[in-house]
Amino acid sequence: MDYDVIVAGSGIAGLSFALKVAQAGYRTCIVTKKGRDESNTNYAQGGIASVTSESDDFERHIEDTLNAGAGLCDISVVREVISDGPSRIREIMELGVEFSRLEDGRMSLGKEGGHSKRRILHVEDMTGKAIENAYLDAINAHENIEIKEHLVAIDLITLRKIKKFGYTTNEIDDRVVGLYAYDENENQVITLRAKSVMLATGGIGYVYQYTTNPSIATGDGIAMAYRAGVDIKNMEFIQFHPTALFSTTGERFLVSEAVRGEGAILRDHRGRAFMKDYHPLKDLAPRDVVARAIDSVMKKTGEQHCWLDCSKIDPDTFKSRFPNILAACEKQGIYPPKDRIPVVPAAHYLCGGISTNLSAETSLHGLYACGEVSYTGLHGGNRLASNSLLEAVVMAHRGADSVIQYLDENHLSKVEVPEWVDGNVQDSDERVVLAHSLDELKRALWDYVGIVRTTKRLERARTRIQNLAREINDYYWNFKLETPLIELRNMIQVAELVVECALQRRESRGLHYILDYPSEMPNSHTTIVKRG
Repeated sequence: MDYDVIVAGSGIAGLSFALKVAQAGYRTCIVTKKGRDESNTNYAQGGIASVTSESDDFERHIEDTLNAGAGLCDISVVREVISDGPSRIREIMELGVEFSRLEDGRMSLGKEGGHSKRRILHVEDMTGKAIENAYLDAINAHENIEIKEHLVAIDLITLRKIKKFGYTTNEIDDRVVGLYAYDENENQVITLRAKSVMLATGGIGYVYQYTTNPSIATGDGIAMAYRAGVDIKNMEFIQFHPTALFSTTGERFLVSEAVRGEGAILRDHRGRAFMKDYHPLKDLAPRDVVARAIDSVMKKTGEQHCWLDCSKIDPDTFKSRFPNILAACEKQGIYPPKDRIPVVPAAHYLCGGISTNLSAETSLHGLYACGEVSYTGLHGGNRLASNSLLEAVVMAHRGADSVIQYLDENHLSKVEVPEWVDGNVQDSDERVVLAHSLDELKRALWDYVGIVRTTKRLERARTRIQNLAREINDYYWNFKLETPLIELRNMIQVAELVVECALQRRESRGLHYILDYPSEMPNSHTTIVKRG
């Protein structure tokens, strides 16, 4: 199967990128491992941060982003992304997205933790879903785009890799030439050849026992890029959203930070508002501060959760502004305008990832990355709320420009690509190994690589992950492929990268808080891992 561009992932980053390169005339294939509308974008409640009000300006947004990033943001990247925000917002609106407005017609701008101004554009509390649907409508109507659903990317195909199989090429430099993917419907591996690949596969939240992410967030893109020799940076910075709806079943439904932006207050089991003890911004402090505060209160009191008191929000306002959250709470027998919501932190967003420049280019020719899978330097050590959708659309736009230029300027010859060879592997009679290993991995990450860390805990996690890696590697090469195996292999890989980066950082900064090194170093650094 030959294409100009393959896009792995169908969130806002992948969809907006695909639309732009297809409009430039390039044949594009979107590979998504579930349905086309299943992505982290679809679960994004809060909105997209951008300067659209006359009372706001770029410098304020830049300063807020830098403050949240704990000294590790790349200021040139921050400035470029934020300055480009209004143009990308206009494009989204031209696709038909109608952001919520006030009665007088002005934009209804929300405020979230770390923001000095109201600048969060939203569609009630289902912003991601509204934007995703708009892009899908445009993509479904485009003749240059093919979407392949239930196709699970396995590994990138590079010139270096195919030369090991004895295939010859006159090209000296390494570059990406396609990818292998497992077709769930046909139960077979297919080969997709392309001149460029965009990884927009999202984050790694599902590697943790408790997460706001859907089960698709298994770090596939990062694992594939690492195996292809691409630089991976700052994987230790895992953002735990402070307020996920607590349930005894282990599910964690996100209660948007915008609820606190409208006046909700965090309380302990005695009813005391405790955030004043931790930060001058109280309940609207940056997410890392709020998550650690809740974690601290829970450990001191021995309780399983804290409370979110929404009584200061008018019931009609809550219903119109947060209908999705209201429905989720009511399923649990909770009516937020009257009843306090039980909340706990949960793994939410990865601030590290595949290293790219401002054109979404990686260190491998023809390979690009954007969205949560990438590390651009925008977020630094902690992401400012609602900057994620902003980064996704801005970097997808810049990445599209870069890919179009790459394809226009480089007359790339078609390379003979070997088909996937299964060998004589057999059906597994020990599939229980996958479930047991997944459970052990998720518990190890939650217990030892969570909100508060120690060197001993990290080393314990590394030992357990390495044991799992050996076991699953043996399983991978001896039994037939299936989606749970592919995902588990990737999750173990990214878990190793998280621990490795965490052990490199001997300081507490941003989302990485380690008791052995409670202070920030005067001269900090970016952690880097690369396959040798």
